[in-house]
Formats: sequence, structure tokens, C-alpha cells
Amino acid sequence: MAKRVAIVGAGVSGLASIKCCLEEGLEPTCFERSDDLGGLWRFTEHVEEGRASLYKSVVSNSCKEMSCYSDFPFPEDYPNYVPNAQFLEYLKMYANHFNLLKCIQFKTKVCSVTKCPNFTVTGQWDVVTLHEGKQESTVFDAVMVCTGLLTYPNLPLDSFPGINTFKGQYFHSRQYKHPDIFKDKRVLVIGAGNSGADIAVEASHVAKKVFLSTTGGAWVISRLCNSGLPWDMVFTTRFQSMFRNSLPTPIVTWWMARKINSWFNHANYGLVPKDRTQLKEYVINDELPGRIITGRVFIKPSVKEVKEDSVIFNDPPEEQPIDIIVFATGYTFAFPFLDETVVKVENDQASLYKYIFPAHLEKPTLAVIGLINSLGSMIPTGETQARWAVRVLKGVNNLPPCSVMREEVNRRKENKPSGFGFRYCKVLQSDYIPYIDELLTYINAKPNLFSLLLTDPRLALTIFFGPCTPYQFRLTGPGKWKGARKAILTQWDRTIKVTKTRTVHESPFPFASLLTAFLVLLVAIFLTCLKMS
Repeated sequence: MAKRVAIVGAGVSGLASIKCCLEEGLEPTCFERSDDLGGLWRFTEHVEEGRASLYKSVVSNSCKEMSCYSDFPFPEDYPNYVPNAQFLEYLKMYANHFNLLKCIQFKTKVCSVTKCPNFTVTGQWDVVTLHEGKQESTVFDAVMVCTGLLTYPNLPLDSFPGINTFKGQYFHSRQYKHPDIFKDKRVLVIGAGNSGADIAVEASHVAKKVFLSTTGGAWVISRLCNSGLPWDMVFTTRFQSMFRNSLPTPIVTWWMARKINSWFNHANYGLVPKDRTQLKEYVINDELPGRIITGRVFIKPSVKEVKEDSVIFNDPPEEQPIDIIVFATGYTFAFPFLDETVVKVENDQASLYKYIFPAHLEKPTLAVIGLINSLGSMIPTGETQARWAVRVLKGVNNLPPCSVMREEVNRRKENKPSGFGFRYCKVLQSDYIPYIDELLTYINAKPNLFSLLLTDPRLALTIFFGPCTPYQFRLTGPGKWKGARKAILTQWDRTIKVTKTRTVHESPFPFASLLTAFLVLLVAIFLTCLKMS
């Protein structure tokens, strides 16, 4: 009999988990508390309890070739960086193509997931759900939690000094939807992460004045590199990953700072990070430096105190009148339906082996998918996690003993620098390519470059020097996709096609003609010299 698997959440990781279960012959049931799939990428005008919320203008920070499912490319006519509405369309295409909707129960809240009395023998879970006022308890052989990272604000707003005396409007960035509320207002955005930068830029088009407050600064990059190509397709390659991780951390840090500052000098814009030895998540924003240089956004230090109609900044102390405060201070994660004895969240950390399996469980029948912040897209990361997790849940792959897993988890929590490559500032951060390759190795799906170099050198060189697109993860092993090779070799064609919407007749570069003339001149001089001699 096929194992029954409960999947919590029908976002990008939940959909991948359903598909992986079906591929392995398991019987998945996905519980989605809202009335549609998509998770974070489904825009709604109101904020729904227990699910991520985004604003209308959100665009992906990872280009479509890098952020697609590994066996399902985005449509060719989609822009390289996809707006949220089209991203949701893509997710629905994926669900329809692989017939995933039959496994999803919408408007169903998971109230609790607890161990069955005989868990040490069976590894089964009692899942209690609520649908249209009716509560139901069902036993499942395994559970996959796919609720994401961006649901619970990490800072109680009322704890901010003086906020209760503020007479203006204040809210967390998760409640922001449209910039209209900022019209002719003096706006303060606290937190210079991706959401904070986006909101500050949007507000600057309609507001009277916009301040962006940051405590530690931020590295800001554009979606396009200097050559006009998507930044992640140029940056995320196996060659560059290997090269970076072979260099001492100070050299890598200096090199990255130099590359990032080639767009604009962060020190001159008040954005340079205080701690440059640790890698924070990049802020990806194409407009922010332009809004700063035109006086539409002002970068400020941290806020010391909020008054009735103003705020006082630190270092140096300065008071500015403010009408609206937006707290873009980030998120924490939680699993309110899980007991702390199953997964305990403490200091933004959880004891998960390879960021997936609780290290202490007697039976490895619960997996958390998507609880990681790698330097890559969430879709292929979550999908690869799900591919390995499902094979563990099925019993095809085995985990090491609990003592070994706990030791690795504790070592990761210490976050000791290796001395090479990037040094990450948070435990949940991970290097994209090494992490994905590790998971692919467990399921025998990592491409063998040495073998490919002998049998298909063109493909091998493209994989090593070109962008590490998700299609590479389907070249071999379980779930192999016959279209992977073609998708890899044509990835740049699709990237350029969507931007080159006008036929351009380029003039031939004169170098060849000049070189020919130069060679003819050299031959003439040589012959003349011979004749004279």
C-alpha cells in the first residue's frame, strides 16, 4: 500500500512536494488554508492570517531561467524577471501540467500535527484539520511542512520606543499593498532589506519626503550586470562557486565589495554595511541609487525614538517630522501546529538536519521544505529538498544516526567560519550550488562533469562555465528529464529573445577589415625590403 503523506501549504515548495510524492508512488494530500495555490506569490488586497503577504508591484529577484522548476521552464515570452501575477500563472500551469490539483484540499487549516501513540514503531502522525467549521483527524505515514519563511513579523511593533505616542500611521511591511497611501506624506521606512528598499522607492514617486533607515547598511545590486544580462545567470556558475570557495574569505569579501561598488560607491550613498566580513542577503533594486541621487530618498541611521509626529535618528541625533512609519524589519518563522518537542524554533533557528529533518526524531517521517535562505532561487532549492526528502520518507534513502545528525546541526548553529569563501551572518544562509549538489548526490542525480567531458564536451563546458540553471538537476538519476540537455544549451537564447523585441541590423565590426589592411601592409613592406636587398 502506498504511504500517505500530508503536505502543509500549496506554495512553491508544496507543489514540488506533491509532484515528488506522485513520482515516487506515494499518496499525497496537500492542505491549503486559502482558496487558491501560490503561497507568497498570490497577491490579495487583504492580509490573510497565517500566510505570506506581498505588495502589488513585486517582481522576482531571480531571473526565470534560474528560478523555474527543473523540468518545467517558464514560457519563452515571459520577461526575464517575472512580476508576481505572471509568476502565479506559471505555478498554475505547473499544477495543471502535472495534475497536482487533485491532491490539494483548499480552505483547510492544519490545526495540529502530533505523533501517534505508536510513533516509535510506525512513525505515523495524527493530523487535525479544520474545513468549513468541521474538524477532522486523519492518520498519515509522513508529513511535509511547506509553510515558508515570510509569515510572522520578527518585531512586535508596540515594543519600539515611543511608538505608542505616535499620532501618525504605522504598520509592518507585510500589510503594505499600494503606494497611494503615501501621497504627499512624509514617510519613514525602517529596514533596508528588499521589501524596505522597494517600498521606499515606490513611496518616493508620490510622497513629499522619504527616509530609509538602516542599522547595519546593505549591499545593493541591480538585476542586470554590467553587460546587461541577468545578474544571477552571470554570478551563479559552478566555475565561480569553485573559485570563490577556494579563496580566503578576506579576499572574497574584498573582491565582492569591489564588484558591487562598480555600480555605485555605497559609502558615498550611506549604504555600505558596517560589518563587511559577513555576507548579508543582497538588496536587489534597480532604482534605489537613482532615487537617492535625485533627492527623493534619504538614507538615515537607526531610529532612537519615536515622538508624536516625528522621529529622532541616532548618530548624529536628528529629528525629522514623519506622517507614516513602515516597519520593514523582517520575519521570523514558526510552526504553530507543531509541538516544540517535534520542531523547536529558537533564535531564528531550528534543529534540522540539512535544513530538512528534525535531528532527534526516532523515525524520519517529518520533513520541513523551504526553510533555508540560499544564494539562489527558492523554487529549485525547495524542489531539490523535496526530491531527497520524499525518497527518505519512502525508505529508499536512509539518514545517519540521530547522534550524527545532532552533531552536525550543533556545528552549523555555531556558524564558525571556514576561512574560505563567503562567511554568512545567519545560520539559515547557505551557499546555493554546494548545498544543491550535496542533496543531488544523495539521490544520484548530480551531473558527472568528468564523464560528460568525454561524452558530451559542449554540455560539460556549458554546465561548468555557464549559469547553474535548474535543468542541470534533471540530467541524470531519478526524475531524469529528457528535455534537460536542450534546455541548458538554449538558455541564453531564451534570455536574449525576450528583450530583443526589435530587429537590429548591426554594422560589421571594422576590426577584421583593419587587421586585413594591416597584414597586407606588412606583406608589402616585407616584399619591398626583399627587393631592395
